[in-house]
Amino acid sequence: MPRSERSPLLLAGLLATAGVAHFAVPRQFDATVPRSLPGTPRTWTYASGVAELALAAGLASPRTRKAAALATAAFFVGVFPANVKMAADWRHRPTPQKAAAFGRLPLQIPLVLWARGVAKNAEGRA
Repeated sequence: MPRSERSPLLLAGLLATAGVAHFAVPRQFDATVPRSLPGTPRTWTYASGVAELALAAGLASPRTRKAAALATAAFFVGVFPANVKMAADWRHRPTPQKAAAFGRLPLQIPLVLWARGVAKNAEGRA
């Protein structure tokens, strides 16, 4: 399978894994939900898990891949404030945890670019 055909499936796998994790260990995600959002953190945790699973399904299908990839790029931008909150909250934790939290921040850029690249490669395909 050519790399351009594997890429959307790898991105779908990443999102599916994250989506399942939102249900398997929701407490760690609850802690990253900005307090300014209405409702409970658990509602946002589950909603983002559902969104990740839906995006993964959309990426897996060539018919919905372009729209799902664009939505995935927007999703990665949209969850960035939660990653910033996590980094701020974890700034006093042990170095490995702090490094993981701060290391996630610049990773959003390649994730957004990856999703946009999947969308671009999906153009013109059925």
